[in-house]
Amino acid sequence: MNIIIVSRKHGRSRMVSSWMVAPVLLFFVLTLSGIGYGGYRLLSSDEKAIIDANAVETWQGRIDQQAAQLEKTQIYTEEQINALRIRLAELQARLTRIDALGERLVDVANLDEGEFDFSLPPAVGGPESGSVQATPPDFVDVLDELSLQIENREQQLRVLNSLLGDRKIQSETFVAGRPIKKGWMSSRYGYRNDPFNGNLAWHDGVDFAGKDGSDIVSVASGVVTWAGERYGYGNLVEINHGNGYVTRYAHCNEILVEVGDVVKKADVVALMGSTGRSTGPHVHFEVLLHGKSVDPAKYIDRVARF
Repeated sequence: MNIIIVSRKHGRSRMVSSWMVAPVLLFFVLTLSGIGYGGYRLLSSDEKAIIDANAVETWQGRIDQQAAQLEKTQIYTEEQINALRIRLAELQARLTRIDALGERLVDVANLDEGEFDFSLPPAVGGPESGSVQATPPDFVDVLDELSLQIENREQQLRVLNSLLGDRKIQSETFVAGRPIKKGWMSSRYGYRNDPFNGNLAWHDGVDFAGKDGSDIVSVASGVVTWAGERYGYGNLVEINHGNGYVTRYAHCNEILVEVGDVVKKADVVALMGSTGRSTGPHVHFEVLLHGKSVDPAKYIDRVARF
């Protein structure tokens, strides 16, 4: 095979043999093949860099770690929500108890209707001094602050309840009233003619006559210090009311209490009779202050001021 080469400059032709062109063609073929192979290797190396197995494993590990962290976060969030629900329930229960205690104190203190209403929020106010953009506090901090306010309020109410309780105790131990439910005063305190010999004699108490077996009541709360027979008194009940006050109920037909018993105001302690130095059914009533007898009359008509 022969190849004819024509020159444009001289217009002449030259014949070239095929064995002389073969090396040139071979060079071009090898060059193109090298370029192709190099491109293939380059693309192959980029593909391996993109889908490298170690990178895939690393990414998968990160995904698994994030999924586990997300699950822990969800569990923690649910626990916090449940804890807040429990805390709110506790606060609600405490507020209910406070309202109940407040209503009780209002009743005990005999306050005017509407003067202190636990069902209404407290009234607040004041002049406007400009608004301040405040950062909302953390929800848990708000609950803690509310809890502290409730504790302070409960403490104040306990103190108030204690004071009212003391006031009630003072009212109960306040010596006042008649030692009988039915009957009339038959003899007063002071000098009188002795009913047995007619001589002038001192009478340490007042006498209330009535029906035999009728009730004798305590004029104040206290502790029984004597319950039995005593010379001249017959069957006697003696009650210590504290603050130096002692009352005596004599000539009883029957005693219904024992030494050491705690009695309340208006409790029946004995039944009217005529035991001891007596001319008929009645109760001899004495009031002693710091060991000395005083006129019971001022205590009979006494009105408690509590």
